[in-house]
Amino acid sequence: MASKILVLGNVNCALQEVFTKIAKLQAKQNFAFAIVVGDLFGESTSEEELSQISALLAGNISVPLPTYFSVGRYPIPTRVVEKIQADDEVCPNLYFIGRRGTLKTFEGIRIATLGGEVATDGQQDPNINNRYHSRYTDSDARSLYGVHDADILVTYEWPKGVTGRSKVSLPEDKAVPEGAQCVADVCSTLKPRYHFSSKAEFFYEREPFFHLPTEGNPDEKPVTRFINMASYGKAKGQKWMYAFTFDPKAPVPSSIPAGATASPLATVSRKRAALESQNEGFHRFSRGNNERPQKRARRPPPGPGECFFCLSNPDIATHLITSIGNDAYLTTAKGPLTKSDSYPSLRFPGHMLIIPFIHAPTFSAITEPDARQSTYNEMQRYRVALNDMAREKAQNKLGSVTWEVSRGNGIHVHWQYLPVASDLVAKGLVEAAFKVEGENLDYPKFKPSAGDDGASEVGDYFRVWIWQPASSNSEQQTESKKGSEKVLVLPLTPDFRFDLQFGRKVMAKLLQLEKRMDWRECAQTMEEEVADVEAFKVAFKEFDFSLEEE
Repeated sequence: MASKILVLGNVNCALQEVFTKIAKLQAKQNFAFAIVVGDLFGESTSEEELSQISALLAGNISVPLPTYFSVGRYPIPTRVVEKIQADDEVCPNLYFIGRRGTLKTFEGIRIATLGGEVATDGQQDPNINNRYHSRYTDSDARSLYGVHDADILVTYEWPKGVTGRSKVSLPEDKAVPEGAQCVADVCSTLKPRYHFSSKAEFFYEREPFFHLPTEGNPDEKPVTRFINMASYGKAKGQKWMYAFTFDPKAPVPSSIPAGATASPLATVSRKRAALESQNEGFHRFSRGNNERPQKRARRPPPGPGECFFCLSNPDIATHLITSIGNDAYLTTAKGPLTKSDSYPSLRFPGHMLIIPFIHAPTFSAITEPDARQSTYNEMQRYRVALNDMAREKAQNKLGSVTWEVSRGNGIHVHWQYLPVASDLVAKGLVEAAFKVEGENLDYPKFKPSAGDDGASEVGDYFRVWIWQPASSNSEQQTESKKGSEKVLVLPLTPDFRFDLQFGRKVMAKLLQLEKRMDWRECAQTMEEEVADVEAFKVAFKEFDFSLEEE
């Protein structure tokens, strides 16, 4: 059964005024309960504030409905703490959830709280583990992961990056509060239907954002609505009350609400473990034919929860992701072949991966024809957008090479994209490099692509797209308004071992980057990776169709 819920911003000890207003509203609306987000009592230092607390504790201020609160910027006053410890409530209908706590209401609605502000190393004090204190640690936040999910998440601080992808404007002359990464991690883990905060002094309601499906629930995309409540009496015209109806038994919507965006939150709480696992995961994908693993029991290929190209893997290096579409996403390559100074017109390596959401080793392994075609089409759309960016930023001096390894015993099909000087394409040197290297390794001969739409190639193969901008002259290529392209396919027959790093090695030799053939020798620091990602996002923004569709 649906329940009507009322949410309040910082009350800051205006107890008599606020609860009088709520009583009048409650007589008409009959809310199941109310939640105070942030500071119910505020600093509690003035005579007026202290008298308000005394009146509340003495029973002279009535709370008209069950009301829950946590911690905001300020700790809970000592007298209130003593009352809670003695009676488990401040007064009838007023309940403290805890700085970090969970509660399941009588209506079956699950509330999780993480009050206060995150403590830096210099803010540690003897009260840091006090549940009434206004500081918390990263470990406090991580402890909420065990809750698994929540209907409503209440935090004082904003999750870091929550305004990303949003088209909702802030009030004039207002700035986004500095967000906390650990709050973003909690939100991404619990995937609440509603996330309320009160750190900003203005009302802000972001578009809903959806979380990516998990291996356990591949058809669900939980939706979160983030809302910051204004403080009572502080900002004229700003909403300090918010009412909504919620049914905890309603299923997760099968469709995404109009105007919703993909989640803007990047979870990096397990950064080190993710990087170590990423290295190991990419090692599985990049083992060459000269590298023999030790004999061990055969194990099944990794599923989506273990695959390092699947977004449902909790250890995926999310900081490398640059764009998320409907069927595929884009990331910078780990250990890129090119460097940030390889192409001065770009100022970032440009070595990218285009990865489908669906966990399949080949396109032909995607059994649903519509899903296969839409996935392929969006990956092509990303590739074309990358070409458009390279062409414009480099003023037609950059083309591109994209390659794909498709094998039935593989793990997760993906494309690698690399900018290349357009004159190398125009002179036929890129095509020649692939063909000559294949001949040197006694591989079968390259053939023009046989698939009409590109998604219907059959068997195992290595495929390469070689593109140059329209201003370059070339022969025997299909002309288009934005450039010309040749698509070659190398059949992968069972009678030889194929080097999974073939595409990278060909391009490394052509670009005279032989020392960077092995991606493991090109490792970057987290800071360098993030800098490349941010530089790419700035350059790609006007070409990123996923932003237009949010």
